[in-house]
Amino acid sequence: MAEKSKSWTKALFVGLWTALNFCRKLFFNVVFLVIIIGIIAVASREESVPQVTPGSALMLTLNGALVIQKTAVDPVSEFLQEAFDEEPDNPEVLVRDVVKVLENAKADNRIKAVVLNLQGFQGGGLDKLRTVARAIDDFKTSEKPVIAVGDYYTQAQYYLAAHADKVYLNPIGGVSIDGYANYGMYLKRALEKLKVNMHIFRVGTFKSAVEPYIREDMSDAAKEMNERWLNQYWQQYKADVAAARGVDINNFDETLQEMLDNFEQAGGNSAQYAIQKGWVDEVKTREEIRQEIIALVGKDDNRAGFKLTSYRNYNRVINPPMPMAMRQGDKIAVVVAKGTIMDGEQRAGNIGGNSTAELLRQARLDDQVKAVVLQVDSPGGSASASEIIRQEVLNLRSAGKPVVASMNTYAASGGYWISASADKIFASPSTITGSIGVFAALATFEDVADYIGVDTDGVATTEMAGFSTLRGIDPMYKQIIQRSIESKYSEFLTLVASERGMDVSAVDEIAQGRVWIGTDALDIGLVDELGTLENAVTAAAELAGVNDYDTVYVTRKLSEKELFWKEFFGQAVIYGLKLNLIDSNNVLTGLVRETMAQVDLISSLNDPQNIYTLCVRCRVMDNH
Repeated sequence: MAEKSKSWTKALFVGLWTALNFCRKLFFNVVFLVIIIGIIAVASREESVPQVTPGSALMLTLNGALVIQKTAVDPVSEFLQEAFDEEPDNPEVLVRDVVKVLENAKADNRIKAVVLNLQGFQGGGLDKLRTVARAIDDFKTSEKPVIAVGDYYTQAQYYLAAHADKVYLNPIGGVSIDGYANYGMYLKRALEKLKVNMHIFRVGTFKSAVEPYIREDMSDAAKEMNERWLNQYWQQYKADVAAARGVDINNFDETLQEMLDNFEQAGGNSAQYAIQKGWVDEVKTREEIRQEIIALVGKDDNRAGFKLTSYRNYNRVINPPMPMAMRQGDKIAVVVAKGTIMDGEQRAGNIGGNSTAELLRQARLDDQVKAVVLQVDSPGGSASASEIIRQEVLNLRSAGKPVVASMNTYAASGGYWISASADKIFASPSTITGSIGVFAALATFEDVADYIGVDTDGVATTEMAGFSTLRGIDPMYKQIIQRSIESKYSEFLTLVASERGMDVSAVDEIAQGRVWIGTDALDIGLVDELGTLENAVTAAAELAGVNDYDTVYVTRKLSEKELFWKEFFGQAVIYGLKLNLIDSNNVLTGLVRETMAQVDLISSLNDPQNIYTLCVRCRVMDNH
C-alpha cells in the first residue's frame, strides 16, 4: 500500500512538472513569436526609415505630458509598442526633443510651416510650457507660419496654441480656461472606519503632506500657503497668454454670472464664445483647415492630403539611432533629477539615492566635464537619499567642478535639499520650491487585528525587538521618532542657513514646511536667479572659466544585457505598457485612482529611517 502511495505521489509530481515545463515553453515560444512578428511588422512598414518631405508642413503632434526625462521602460515593451504603433496610457514628450525639432525646422528649407496639433497634449508645468512656447516664438522669426488647429483646447493646450500665428477652432469645439486649483482627498474618517491608526510625526506649521491622513479638510495654514502660490501661478499663466494673444490680462477672470451672460451673448455656442473673447482667430472645419494648408504647402497622396513631415519622423531624423560621436573637449554636464526621491537604485523617472549620486560621480570622474548642472524636477522624498545625493554635489565642488542647480516645475522639500549646496541656484518664475520641513508617517493595525480576532504574542530580548504594526507603538518610542524628526529639521535649517549665508532663525521663519513660488523664493533668498536651463548651463561654464564647450546629459551606463537588448530592438521610443481594465472617465474610477495614488505614494517611500522631506500637496490641477 505504501509503495502504491509513493508511486502515485511520484506520478503526481512528474505530471505537475511536465505541465509546468510545457507552460513555460509555451509562454516563451509565444513571446518569441510576438517578437518575430513585431520585427517583421517594423521591417515592412514604409515609414520605418524616417524622411523629411521637401516643401512640407511639420506636423507638431504632441501626444502626452511634457517631461525633462522619460520614465524608463524595458526594451521589449518599447519595441512591441513601436512595432504595433501603439500609444501608452501615459505617454511622455521630452521637452528638449520638441525644442530641438523646432530649432532645426527653423533653418530647414524643406519645412515651410508648422502645424500645432495639440489634441493629445496633456500639458506640463508652466516652466516646461514656457520653454516650448519660446521655441515656437523663435521658429516664427524665420517668417514661416505657425498654425494651431483643434476641435477643443484645454488650458495647457491653449497656452501653446496662443503662440501660433493663427489659432483655428472647430465649430463644434471650445476653449476651456478655468484657472488652477489644489484639492485633495482626506482619508481620516475612512481610516477610522477601517480601524487603521495613523501615527504622524512632523515639524513645520505648513508641512501639510500628512494632512490627508489626519484631517477631514485642509488646514487654515495650508490654505493660506496654497492660495498665495496658486494665485501667483495663475497670474503668470494669464500674463503669458495675454502677451502672446495681445488681449487684456483680465480677459480670463470671470464669475459664473459673467460667464453665463457672455455665453448667452454668444448664443450658447462655445466656439463663438471663444471668438468673442479673442482666444481664437477663426472657426473652421477640419476640411477648411486642410484646404488652407494645401494652399500653403501643396497636395500629397497621404491621409492628411497635404505635404507633411510628422513630429515623430523629424525627431528621428535629427536624433538618429546611432548619433555621431561627441567631439573631444570641455563639457558642461547635465544630470537630471526628476521624480520622487527614493533610497537605492531607481530607474529614469524617479530619483535614487544611489543611482543619481552615481550620475554625479560619473561627471566628477570625467576629466572632460568642467562643471555640472543639476536639473531638478522633484517634490522630494527620502531624507537619507537626498543627503546621499547632496554629498556628491559637495564632492564635485571639492574636485573643483562648479555645480549649478536648475529648478523646473518642482524643487520642493527634498528637491530643495539636493539643490541647496550648489554654487548657484536658478529657478523658473513658476517653480514650486521651499517646503523646508520633515515628517514621518506610520500606520498600525492593532485595532483591525482585534476586530477580526487576530492576537499577537511572543518574547523579545529588548523593548525595541519584535516591533509589529499589529501591536501598535509604545508612547516612548513615539517620542524617540518625534525627536529624530526635530533633529532632521534642525539639520535642514542649518544646511540651508550655511549654504545660503543666512541665520538659522531667519531660515526657520521662511521654512516650517511652507511652499514658495519662484518669484517669492528669489525675494527671500532661497534661489539666486530666475532663469532657464540654458541660463544655468551658461552660468556653470562661467564659473568653470570655459568658453568653448559642449553640453552633455549624463545617463546611467547600461549593463551588457541591457546593451544587447537595446541593440536588438533598436532605438524605439520608450513607453510603458499598462493594462487598462476600467473606464478612465468613470467618476468612481477617478475616486479609486486618487485614493490609491495617495496610498501608493506613501507605500513606495523607502527611507531606511522612515524620515521624509516631501511636498505631497505641491501640485497644480487645471481640471483637464
